[in-house]
Amino acid sequence: MANNVKVLLVDDNPMVLGMLRGALTPLAIVNTAADAADALLKAVDDPPDLLVCDYRMPGMDGRQLVEKLKSRPKTAGIAVVLLATRADISEKLSMHDPVEDFVEKPFFLKDATQRIKRVIDKIAIEKMAKTAPSDGVLRGSLSQMNVIDLVQSLEMGRKSCSLTMSNAGEKCELFFAEGQVTHAAYGALTGDKAVFKVLRWTGGTFEVNFEGKTKQQTTTLNTQGLLMEGLRQLDEAKRDDDGPSEEEEDVLLDT
Repeated sequence: MANNVKVLLVDDNPMVLGMLRGALTPLAIVNTAADAADALLKAVDDPPDLLVCDYRMPGMDGRQLVEKLKSRPKTAGIAVVLLATRADISEKLSMHDPVEDFVEKPFFLKDATQRIKRVIDKIAIEKMAKTAPSDGVLRGSLSQMNVIDLVQSLEMGRKSCSLTMSNAGEKCELFFAEGQVTHAAYGALTGDKAVFKVLRWTGGTFEVNFEGKTKQQTTTLNTQGLLMEGLRQLDEAKRDDDGPSEEEEDVLLDT
């Protein structure tokens, strides 16, 4: 189910535009433009939360579009993901450009969708935080945003907070400092093992308290390390339970 994050997708290749739109529509409210000029008009008329834009396009390119949007107060806050070749990223673009992420072309549709989803989830958390109740606690369902998405969003947003998750009478608490998980507790488990355990949850509720703090340091891995190791263990457990399965078909997109 799409959340209330608005995405403007821009690419002059109709096939790439259509495939990405299909992949992102379940995640957000998606609008499209076939060139930068059309995208500029649409963004000024109805500013999106996120611009996903091809870098190389005829006429105005992706970077020029971003510069024009960033120069206008109404559109300056739009987050940006640029689609570009490795050569363009290394030679023409840089990490100093005002973008959240680059997706290197050619790309597999599944990989690109996952990278863009991380930015969408980060924006969703920030939008939810702005409308949080007076107690400053953000509440939601893990069916809308799962544990992995939540942790990645808080990491990308460099949030300092506590994340409390409840499911079937069990509770897990994670504490973040600048996006890094510093302490985790799940019953008798603490640290890395508590994080790995909660990543298995598929339901329940969550609360994010931006005033939640702790001085405890029980984790040994950074947030990305925790997620990577936790996902490895999940995959291992799934293979043990289900046996080998066929790889999901993916699509390689270019130009």
